[in-house]
Amino acid sequence: MRNTALRREWPLLFSGVLTVLFLIFGKRWLSDLSAVPWFALMLTILFAAIMTAAFAVVRHAESLAEQLGEPYGTLVLTLSMSGMEMMMIAAVMLTGHGESSLGRDTMMAIVMIVLNGLVGTCLLLGALRYHEQTYNLYGANAFLAVILPLAVLGLVLPSFTVSTAGPTLSLLQSAFLVVMSIGLYVVFLAMQTRRHRDYFVMPGGEAAAQDAEAHAAPGSITYHAVLLFAYALPIVLLAKQIAVPVDYGIAVLRAPAALGGLLVAVLILSPESLAAIRAARANRLQRSINLALGTALSSISLTVPAVLIIGFVTERTIVLGLDPANVILLLLTLVVSMLTFALERTNMLLGAVHLLLFLAYLMLIFER
Repeated sequence: MRNTALRREWPLLFSGVLTVLFLIFGKRWLSDLSAVPWFALMLTILFAAIMTAAFAVVRHAESLAEQLGEPYGTLVLTLSMSGMEMMMIAAVMLTGHGESSLGRDTMMAIVMIVLNGLVGTCLLLGALRYHEQTYNLYGANAFLAVILPLAVLGLVLPSFTVSTAGPTLSLLQSAFLVVMSIGLYVVFLAMQTRRHRDYFVMPGGEAAAQDAEAHAAPGSITYHAVLLFAYALPIVLLAKQIAVPVDYGIAVLRAPAALGGLLVAVLILSPESLAAIRAARANRLQRSINLALGTALSSISLTVPAVLIIGFVTERTIVLGLDPANVILLLLTLVVSMLTFALERTNMLLGAVHLLLFLAYLMLIFER
């Protein structure tokens, strides 16, 4: 059994070896990317190493989730993804050329991918198999009650303040937003894990299925926690490396700067998105909603303070405010999400609407 467990952890060796190689030779390998085959090779290797480690992080986070039960299990998954997001953004901000708006672009991409792409896919695939699915309405409303003000204050309000030039915040405004975001998220966590845990658990059959999984999850909590952090380390170290070919590709292709944020978001969210989709197809929509809305909430409430604090420390101006087109799309997404999660049953139409908004976001990246 121990040999089987060791064989399952081959991604740690793969990502670890590549991390060491790039730490030693990365500056030389990435110094000249003008040859297309070499550029493609470097980007592919780095992308594969980060994705391999990210999938392993989610695998161990899911094992922890099964042992801890809800809502702690989903909390572990969302915090793992948000932690990787913050570390990748910090690493890329210290390397890339579009550092002033990278945090904003990444948060916008995550909100669009999660609230539109992931939610839409889960609702659509679940409806195709089960016609209608149910979930705990109170939990979804609690998520949205915190997501709405944080998203508007963090990504919309900076475009309308006048104390500083451009879509930025003053020192006082930034400090207020940092304290408020962290404070509100702490209050939410206290409610999610203590006073109102039942809001985030589907009563009846799904809860029983989750309890059964908790007893069947292999390995100890310590084992999975240690490996989760071990896999997260190569992601952080390689994020600084992959920023070089990403920035080079965007500059050569004259692609929009927001594409960098989208790529970072895709790297972070791909493994967790597959977990949410699997849960929806297994008629465990509660798990999918907890993952999707929890990721959006933790991303906004933790990444905004992290980006602003990096700006304080490095004395850089951090651009947070969205342009008018993205402001409209964000507000439309929030309104549609409120309508979607106002009913206890979901259907195919709701999924299609969210996917339409996600496609609109992709279109606006390339054509304004």
